[in-house]
Amino acid sequence: MRKLRKSIALVLVTVLIGILAACTGGNNDSSNNNGSSGSGGSTGSADTDPAKSGAPIKDGKFDPPVTITVVRGIGAEVKFKDGESMENNVHTKWAKEKLGIELKYLWTVVDTNDAFKTKLRLALSANQEFPDILPLRTTADVVDDLIDSGRFQDAGELFDKYASQTWKDAMNEDPTVWYPYMRDGKRVGLPILDYAYNGDPVLWIREDWMKKLNLQAPKTIEDLEQILEAFTNNDPDGNGKKDTFGLTIGFKNWLNTWMGDAGWVFGAYGTMPNQWNSDGQGGISYGSINPAMKDGLTKLSDWMKKGYIPKEAGLWDETKSTEAFTAGKAGIVAGPHWMPSWPLEDVKKNVKGAEYKAYAIPAGPDGKAGRHGTPNNNGVVLINKDMKNPEVFFTYQNYLFDNYANPKEGSEFEYGLSKGYDWDEKDGKKVVLKEGENGFATNKYTLTFDGARIPSLSMNALAKIASGEEPSTTFEKLQKEMAPEAVLEAAKIVVDQKDIAMKNMFTGSATPTMKDKREFLEKLEKEIFSKIVYGELGIDAFDKFVEDYNKNGGDKIYTEANEWYKAVGGK
Repeated sequence: MRKLRKSIALVLVTVLIGILAACTGGNNDSSNNNGSSGSGGSTGSADTDPAKSGAPIKDGKFDPPVTITVVRGIGAEVKFKDGESMENNVHTKWAKEKLGIELKYLWTVVDTNDAFKTKLRLALSANQEFPDILPLRTTADVVDDLIDSGRFQDAGELFDKYASQTWKDAMNEDPTVWYPYMRDGKRVGLPILDYAYNGDPVLWIREDWMKKLNLQAPKTIEDLEQILEAFTNNDPDGNGKKDTFGLTIGFKNWLNTWMGDAGWVFGAYGTMPNQWNSDGQGGISYGSINPAMKDGLTKLSDWMKKGYIPKEAGLWDETKSTEAFTAGKAGIVAGPHWMPSWPLEDVKKNVKGAEYKAYAIPAGPDGKAGRHGTPNNNGVVLINKDMKNPEVFFTYQNYLFDNYANPKEGSEFEYGLSKGYDWDEKDGKKVVLKEGENGFATNKYTLTFDGARIPSLSMNALAKIASGEEPSTTFEKLQKEMAPEAVLEAAKIVVDQKDIAMKNMFTGSATPTMKDKREFLEKLEKEIFSKIVYGELGIDAFDKFVEDYNKNGGDKIYTEANEWYKAVGGK
């Protein structure tokens, strides 16, 4: 464990050096920083200018074009115009024309049922060729395996050398985003930044059902149960059939998840499953073995027995669970403030007269509420150690941070990335195209899924607008144009309830025992919890689960996690 402390100490020194370098402009002595294996080397300047790269430049872009190879799992939220694809779309054309960067996809896969993760694992085990750039949404187990494979280089060193000041300032808003991707003092993975609170859930409730049944906003779990009863048994859709249910959740993967979430049920009793929470005594503990889990599991089991949640919940993932809401069968789903942009509007297409509205997370018996809090990063970029010109990727991403993340008035991206997709001209005026108005989110075509995000910008801007204040920056004006009213209202709820957010307190790479025992312990947890919810086991089975969990590595994991937490300054 002394070795672990030394590694973490070295990591912290490395991060501090990086931050100090950023504060002094991020420039390094070019004579000692030849980061490119291509001709000419690099000047080592943290500049967005392509001329700082070793690749040939003409008229401010790479000429001839430089190729970046990449692979991609394509989620349901990514939509294309006819004739376009991930490999050939408005953004790939822009990158080539504007920057002289050709984005070449070695392969893509429709990312359902973990298809992308599975393909990566097969490629890793078969020792197949990996792309120059490997962007991933955060799926901890495969990320750990990829980082530990030794195929990827020190992204932190490249970041210090090539990232623009805008990007560095955004990263420095929360230096802990590096923690999951650190190994032996090196920042192997480059965190993909997200907006703060971006995945924190609210309750989305069928407002037309609320009005029809004359129901009031739920402030407590007890209030919510009255709504669940009515939505399940009082024919809210008026078809004369008993074919609706109150709440849709999906716990095929976890109870605490990004859509179809059930974590807030446990938050009402003081814990959050599937993550590490503060123990109130200066340490951290795994939420799924907290005694308060018994109350949450008992509640879900009761709801399952009464038909308030679907029998298929244990088989559904996040997307599938939400489909029950958009199909008009479920009255409530928990998920992020941005769900009206995707996929909630589908309920209006599928059900005539359907309305929905965001509501706050209800409180438990002691008056406290809890929801999972999301980190300021939602993925990672791994850079192949054999990539010839890694600085080319930084030219691409620097441009987006400096011009798209917080655009200036009159700039290229004032209304979005692409004309005819995110925005267009109507009657001589530039207008933002929203979902359902032939708008396409072309930021989803970028290498990092969302273009470039500065964590502190979005949620406060949305809440400000929702409160009736006038937007004062280009970013705020764009948010007002882009965000449906329902998104603004939900964002205000998220900010108003920010004190109930419970963030995962362990964000480091997996400890040795986690790696060794993770698969077994995850299977054990999912199996026992599922059987309790379905009524196949009584709630006393939880105590036996905790005993088995600790006996099979949980106690050792607790020690390792807390040593990490104290080493990084946790209190």
